Amino acid sequence: MNIRIATVEDAKEIYSIENACFSVPWSLDSIEAELCDRDKKIYIVIETELGIEGYAGAWLVYDEGQITNIAVHPTARCKGYGRILTKQLIDICFEKGMNEIFLEVRVSNLPALSLYRQLGFTVKGIRKDYYSEPKEDAYIMSFVKEELP
Repeated sequence: MNIRIATVEDAKEIYSIENACFSVPWSLDSIEAELCDRDKKIYIVIETELGIEGYAGAWLVYDEGQITNIAVHPTARCKGYGRILTKQLIDICFEKGMNEIFLEVRVSNLPALSLYRQLGFTVKGIRKDYYSEPKEDAYIMSFVKEELP
């Protein structure tokens, strides 16, 4: 297993994971654009002998990190990859000067909520009808640098 910074050459594999994981996946063009903007965005992948099995990304805005997506291909779940990716992304955000990290998560995504809480994220609010297909609220969660365990 290897964790590394994603490159634009990874876009098609990330796109495949997007389609396997999300009801409204990002387009290949959007993913390529995200991977090209290395100053204000960071994307990492987890790679095994089978290829890229998961990825995570964040936007860097002033001193805040906004996690965009964390996804592990359904065939690679329950191996701790989500935790590994999330912890690595948090570390990179803090290394780049971020003081707080935010994310949105479906209120029904109990595995993700459990993981984020275990890592130190707390619920800060709710975004009504944030998700479509199916329509659902999102929790806004945040992790503050001083809260590192």
